This record gives sequence, structure tokens and C-alpha cells, in this order.
Amino acid sequence: MNSMKHVPTRVKSRRTEANLGAEREHFDKQQLSSISKAINSTETPVKEKHARRIILGTHREKGAYTFWSYALGFPLASSSILSWKFCHVLHKVLRDGHRNVLQDCMRHHSSLVEIGQLWSNLHDRYGQLVALYTKLLCTKMEFHVKHSEIPPNLEVTDEVLERTAGTDVNNVFQLTVEVFDYLDAELRLAETVMRQLNTSIAISTLTSGQCRLSPLIQVIQDCSHLYHFTVKLLFKLHSCLPADTLQGHRDRFHDQFHSLKTFFNKARDMFYFKRLIQIPKLPDSPPNFLHAASLAKHVKPVVVIPDEDEPEQQEDEDDDPEPLIEVSDSPSIQQSQPQQLDIFDQAFGPPNGGFDDRDLQIESLKRDLELLRAELERVKGEAQRYITQLKSQINSLEAELEEQRAQKQRALVENEQLRMELEATRRRNAEHESVQFTFLEAEQRAQATEQRYNKLKEKHTELVSSHAELLRKSADTVKMLSATQQTQDEVERTKQQLSFEVDRIKQEADMKLEEQKFEMEKLRRELDEKMAEVMRIRATLQSSEKTSEQVSSSMTSLQAEKERLMRSVSEKEAELSSLRQAAQVQQSSLLQERERSSREVGELQGKLQEKSSQEEQLKQKLLEEQFALLQGTITEAEHIVQDAVAKLDDPLHIRCTSSPDYLISRAEATLGSIDKVKKGHADYLSNMSDAGGLLRALTQFSHLAADTIINGSATAHMAPTDQADRLTENCRGCATESLQFFKDLKSKTSLQRADPASVRIVVQKILHLGQELRPKGMDVRQDELGDLVDKEMAATSAAIEEAVRRIDEMMNQARKDTSGVKLEVNERILYSCTDLMKAIRMLIIASTDLQKEIVEGGKGAASIQEFYARNSRWTEGLISAAKAVGWGATEMVESADKVVLHTGKYEELIVCSHEIAASTAQLVAASKVKADRNSKKLTSLQQASRHVNEMAANVVASTRTGQEHLEEKDTMDFSGMSLIKLRREEMESQVKLLELESSLENERLRLGELRKKHYELAGVPLEELPEGNGDASLLRHPVTMSPKPSKPAVMRKPALAQKPNLLPKTPLK
Repeated sequence: MNSMKHVPTRVKSRRTEANLGAEREHFDKQQLSSISKAINSTETPVKEKHARRIILGTHREKGAYTFWSYALGFPLASSSILSWKFCHVLHKVLRDGHRNVLQDCMRHHSSLVEIGQLWSNLHDRYGQLVALYTKLLCTKMEFHVKHSEIPPNLEVTDEVLERTAGTDVNNVFQLTVEVFDYLDAELRLAETVMRQLNTSIAISTLTSGQCRLSPLIQVIQDCSHLYHFTVKLLFKLHSCLPADTLQGHRDRFHDQFHSLKTFFNKARDMFYFKRLIQIPKLPDSPPNFLHAASLAKHVKPVVVIPDEDEPEQQEDEDDDPEPLIEVSDSPSIQQSQPQQLDIFDQAFGPPNGGFDDRDLQIESLKRDLELLRAELERVKGEAQRYITQLKSQINSLEAELEEQRAQKQRALVENEQLRMELEATRRRNAEHESVQFTFLEAEQRAQATEQRYNKLKEKHTELVSSHAELLRKSADTVKMLSATQQTQDEVERTKQQLSFEVDRIKQEADMKLEEQKFEMEKLRRELDEKMAEVMRIRATLQSSEKTSEQVSSSMTSLQAEKERLMRSVSEKEAELSSLRQAAQVQQSSLLQERERSSREVGELQGKLQEKSSQEEQLKQKLLEEQFALLQGTITEAEHIVQDAVAKLDDPLHIRCTSSPDYLISRAEATLGSIDKVKKGHADYLSNMSDAGGLLRALTQFSHLAADTIINGSATAHMAPTDQADRLTENCRGCATESLQFFKDLKSKTSLQRADPASVRIVVQKILHLGQELRPKGMDVRQDELGDLVDKEMAATSAAIEEAVRRIDEMMNQARKDTSGVKLEVNERILYSCTDLMKAIRMLIIASTDLQKEIVEGGKGAASIQEFYARNSRWTEGLISAAKAVGWGATEMVESADKVVLHTGKYEELIVCSHEIAASTAQLVAASKVKADRNSKKLTSLQQASRHVNEMAANVVASTRTGQEHLEEKDTMDFSGMSLIKLRREEMESQVKLLELESSLENERLRLGELRKKHYELAGVPLEELPEGNGDASLLRHPVTMSPKPSKPAVMRKPALAQKPNLLPKTPLK
């Protein structure tokens, strides 16, 4: 029966194996067909359906084994177009294939490198592209293998990128360089393709151009993600490193930004890409990495690939789409092969009339499964379409947001332009007023010209009257000339008469010679007079001629002057008429300009009112944004303070401690931040459009308040109970008041009355409690520290000298009073004490010299007192160490005196030697803190310190040896005791031993409490002693002989003399 039950299962498994073999054969056939059709030497772009089938094949077999098994058979070295299309398909497979594809492709990395090197050495256009493409694919595979968190399609969130970069700045720097190289490889390929298209006949509408352009779709997808990665990483680097260190990164990014923007713009203008991909727009200028707030303005570029439901043409019968997983039996096999009965059916017949009920259920379940898978594929397709639509909507919304920002910027620019136009209109009005003033001046000039014309007219009238008078004078002159001519005629006639008379006289000469002579003389005289008169008349005539010539010339000049004046009068009249016409035209233009200006002013006022309303809306929006920022900052501040309050009740926080000095510094800083908050609150109330000051003050206040609360609680852990309770209560009160103040700031109704005064009161209480908890004994003023150091060092030296003197006296006294073994023991102890004091004195001298060198090297222009005051903690450490050394020397002398006189204990001398060694070690540490490591005096000080340790060990050894010599040891004889008595003695010994152990434990506890009180008085908690992290913490308390307070002061007797236990030197750096 069991065998019969298992027979159908075996038969079913054989049937399933046959179906799986047929499915694998069908899958290999389909993959071979798609790969051969996608990768060929035809200069056409790769069809999307063939590439999609290859990608689905990688998901089905969970790798790229089948793809590479067929791809390696292509003659890639013989055809550049074949290699180009192979690289394109490989790029698609890497981006969209199964995640195991990357590992399969890395196995063939060397083959890709060889193909690229081969085509880079050949002068072929596609060969150059293949060389660049193979280099890009190798860079892509190496990058994603190294950073496995980032998939080859580069679609990761910012959190994954932050996690990949890590917190180490060196890793972030290296990742940025690798992303730069990755983006450079992408851009070189894109630029080469674009350059070949620009220099060839092929364009994006031809198949030859589309064959080159089709791989750029994947390049655009990669570049958008790589650009976003670069921006994020550079902002992170600028937050960790100085700007000068990253100057090369910024220059390289600017070059890549401009190349990528040029590539996107060119691709966006090509018709080929318009229906295949939606290319994002990059900003006009690269981000400003020196300004951290620019990161908020960065928008991640998103590439959208629209879904196109194009009917695929059936080139052949093998182009039918293939499902990812086939479960049902192959229809072709069922049609080609007749249904045969298996062995069980032949032997026993078909059950239930041919089929089993379970077979029917399996078949129905398979059909349901197929339907569900089809439904799932449909839902996935719809979901993908919805995702694409949502991405496009996100892009459109981001574009609208950018457009709104641009409109806001344009509105601001237009507002500024309108203001400028209003100012220009006002200037034009002023110019119009100046032109009107010029017109009035022109009218005044015209009136002046008219007055000048009237004056010229009067002058012309005067000239005309003077001309008429001159004409009259000329007529008189002509009359005088005619009279002169008449006179000449009369003279001629007189001459004739005289000649007649002379003839008559000649005739009568003979008769009256004497009378004639007399008359002749008389006539001669008359003749001379007449001749003189004639000469005068001639001269008068000549002068009259000259005067007439002058009159004629003056007449000519007057005539010319008259003509010139007439011309000037006509010109002035023409100018006056032109001025009047111009004034009329200008007045009319002024009236038109005034009307136009009034219209423009009205329009501008309307626009200004509109812009003012928009500006009011923008201001209101700005106020709301500022208040939203304030609320976000206050919420974050509340979280910070609440987190600090939560730590008060955290059990892990109980182990945390803090010093009162640090609590005081935090409280003082918090009080200062409260003042800044109050000032920022007042500034915000006066100008609610700018909340920057209040935001910065609130951020600082929240951190400082939280720090004060945490450190107050940590200080309370080491304070007395009463003060600890008050300090913890005040810390909680500080948190409560701070949260109440934040609550008042979050509401607009209570924003006006928000006041941090209550917070200030609580912080002042915390400050006062911290001052009360400060260690006592620090009442020395800082200006007295320098004198106190010198005094303590001098006092220590004096104490050492006094100790040496007293030891010498004790030596002399011991030689007088004792002898034998006691004298030998006392001398050995006193000699070792003397050597220790001498070593301490040399140490004091070396420490003083080193201290002087430190002060001279570090004080600069300041005085020695100012140097000590500035380094008060170091100075206090020196004072404490010097006091401890002087006290230890005095105590050692007292203990040695008691030991010599047999009134003291040897253990006291041992403890004193340990204390002196510890005190000198503190002095060495205090001097070594600020010393130069290469100082010779520091070396001398260290040698002196080692010598002190050796001498202290000698004192301990001498004391223990003397103690062994002087102690009388009884011999233990138990031979006469019985068993019961031995048992009783043993029990008594055990009781005594237990009492001593109990006493030892009590003394250890007492020693621990004493040291704890010592540390509290010194200002350092007990827990901080083994955890000191610097020189300051060491110098604030004296060094004891052991770093662990739980050990006893008096240790067990060692076999050999040993050095005293000192603090480890690791804290001193």
C-alpha cells in the first residue's frame, strides 16, 4: 500500500523535471534570440524590448551567467559598432539587472579592459567611444564593488550615503574623489558623443545618430545621482575641514558642474530625448559650499523615464514576451506531444475516471496561482506607473516651487525696478520744473532782448539824426568851397586889374618915377599880403577837402554800421520769433509730458500698491516662516533640556562626577546666554521678520542649560547629602523653568510676556551652591601667588637645612650615649637620613632653577607675578608640593630623634621616608608640567628625583635592617606541651591573628576615609585620582605614597629594601 501511494509522486516528479528542462531550453532560446538581436553590427539603437528580456533573464536566473556565456562569443574586436552596442546592453544590465550581476561582470573585468585598450589604439569614431565606454563600465564596477551599499543604479537615500561615507573625514575625502572620477568618466563619454554628432552629418532623428545617443539615457540617470552625491559629500567635507584645503575640490566641482549643465541643456534640446526621458534642470550657479545654509537650497535632480505602452511588432514567433517564472506545463509541448498514459495508468487504469482529485486541486491551484501572478504583475505595473506619475508630480511640484521662488525673486526685482522708476519719475518731475524755470528764464531773456532791441532802435534813430546833421555840415562845407572859388575868381580879376594898372604905371613911369616906386613898394606890400591871404585860403581849401574826405569816409562807415545794425536787428527779431515758437512748443510738450507723467504716476502708484500688497503678503509669509523656525528651534531645545532632565534619573549617570569649578564655569556661561536670549527676544519683538539672533541665542542657551543640569547632577554625586539634594532640586527647577519659558515662546499669545528671569534665579542658585562646594583653603589672592611660591621654596630649603643640622646634633649625641650595635644602627639610620636630606636639598635647587627657566620662557612681556597669576593652578601645585616636602622633612627629623632615643617606632621613620619621596615626586611633577622636554635643567631635576628615591629606599632599608638587629626573637620551644595545650595555643594564636586582621582592616578603612577627606579638602574627588587626564588635575592635590587609597600605609616587611610607591607618570604629558 505504501508503494502504491508513492507511485503518483514519482511519476509527477518525472513530469516536472521534463517541464523544467523544456522551460530551461525555451529560456536559453529566448535569451540567445534577444542577445543576438540587441547586440549586432547594424548602426541602429538597441530596442528596449530586447534589453528588457535580457534584464528579466538575469532576474530569473539570479545572475548574468547566460548573458556572458553568449556575449563572449561575439567578435567584439572586429566591429566597433558591435562593441558599442555590447557596452550599452552591459550598462543596462548593470543598472537594472539582478544584484548578483555585478559579481558576474567583475569576473570579466580584464576582458573589458582589453577591449578598451584595443579600440583606443585604432582611429575609429566608434572605437574612441568604445574605449571611453569600457573605461566608464570598469570604473562603475570597481566603485560599486568597493561600496556595496550603493547599488549600480545609484538609487539610495541620503541616510545610506551618510552611512557609506562614515564619520572619518579621510573616508569622506576618499569617497568624494572616487565620485569625482566616476562623474568624470560619464561626462567624457557624453562630451565625446556630442562632439561627434556636431561634427558629423548624423542628427538625432537618424538611426546612426540614435545609435550613439541611446546610451546617454543611462549616462543622464547616473550623472543626476552622482551630482547629488558630490554636493552632499562636499558640504560634509566643508563642515569638517578648512576651506583652503578643499579649494581643489571646489574647482573640480565647478568644472564638472558647467560640463554637466552644458550636456543636459544640449540633450534637452534634442528631439530624440524628448519622448524618452525627462531631463532635470540644474541651477544657474553652483552651490556655495562656504555657506552651510546653501545646502537647504539644494534640490536633488530627478530623472523621469515615462512609461510608453508601445505595441511591440512581432518580428518572428520567438518575440513573444516571456514570464519571469513558469510553473504550468508548456503549451507547445502539450500540443506537439500526444497525451500518453504513464506506467501506473497502463497497469491499473486512471483513477476516478482518469484524474485524481488532488491532481484537479493542483491544476486549479496552479490556474489560480497564474491568475494571481498576472494580477500581481498588473498591480506592479500600475504601481510602477503610479510611482512614475508621482515622481513626475514631485518634479513638477519642485519645478513649481522653484518657479514660485523665481517669481518671488522677480517680484522683489520688479518692486525694486518700480521704486527706481518712481525715483526716475520724481527726477523727471524735477527736470520738468527745471525746464519750466528755464522757460521763465527764456522769457526773461526775450524781454531783455526786446529791451535791447528798443535801445538799438533808439540808437539807430540817433544815428539817423547825426547822419542828417553831418549831411547839413557837408552842405555848409560845399557852400564854403563855392565861396572860396569866388574869392579866387576875384583874385584873378584883381591880378588882371593890377597888370593893367602896371601897364598904366609904366606908361606914366617916366613921369612919376619916384611916386611910382613908392606906390610900387606899397603895391608890393599889398601884393605880399594878398599872396599870404591867398596861401591861407589855399590851406583852408585843402583842409576843407580833407574834412570832406573824412566826412565821406565816416559816412561810409556809418552806412556800413547802419547796415550791420539793421542785419543784427533782423537776426534778433528772427531769434526772438524762433524763441517764442520754441517756448510755445516746449510749453505744449511740457503740458503733454505733464499729462503723461501724471498718467504714469497713477499707473505706477497702482502697481506700487499692488506690489506693496504682495510685499505685505510676502512679509506675512516671512513672519510665519520665522515663527515656524522659532517653534522648531524651541522644540529641539525642549528635547535637549528634557534629555538632560532624564539623565538625572538614569542609573548609569550616578557614576558620573564633576568638579564644582566646572559647574561654576557652566553656570556663568548659562547666565551669559540668558542675557543673549533676553536681547534676542527683545530684538525679535521689535522686528519679527528676523529671528536669527533669538534662534542662535536659544540654541546656545539650551545646550548650556542642559550642560549645567547634567554637571550639577554629577557634582551632587560627590557633595554632602543636604547640598546634593538642594543642587539636584535646583537642577530640576532649572529644567522646569526653562521648559516653561520655551512654552511661553511657542505661543503667540504669551510671546510678549515670556521672561527668562525665573531661569536666571535658579541658575544663580546653582552657581552659589557650586561656590559653596569649592574646596576650602583657596583664599590666597592670585597677585600673591608669586611671592608665596618664593616664600614656600625658601621655607622648604630652610627646613631641609634645619633637618640636616638636627641630624648632625643627634649623631653627636648618639655617639656619646650609645655604643656597640645600637650605635652602629643609629649611625646607619642617621647617615641615610642625612644623605636623603642632601638629595632633597639638591632636588630643591634643581626645581628652583627649572622654575626660573619656565617663568623666564613663558612670561613674555608680563611680569613674574602676572605669570604666576595667569597659571594659578600650576602655582598652587608648586606651593602644595613645597609645603609637603618641608613638612615631611620636619616629621622625619622628629621620627629619627624618637628612634635614636628609643621612644619612637621604626615604622614611623619608614612612613616618613615614603611621604617625603611622594612629596618630592609631586614637586618634580609640578615642575615638569610646563618645562621644555629638551631642557637640560629638566634632566638634572629628573636625576635628582631618582637620587631622592634611592636615598629614601636606603632609609627604609637601613631602618628595617636596624630593626631586625635590635629586635630580640625568642626561640619557640613546644617540646613540653601536650596535644591539648598545643591545640589551645593554636586557637589563641588564631584568635590573636583574627584580631590583628580585623584591626588591620579597620585601619585600612580609616586610612581610606582620611585620604578621601584629604582629597575633598584639596578640591579633587577620590574617584578622579586614578583617572586624571592631565597635569592640572594632578597638581590640584598632593601626591601620596600610593595611587590606590584602599591599600594600607604600612605594608608588610619586604625581603629586600624597596622604593616608595609613587603616582604613575602617564598622566604627565
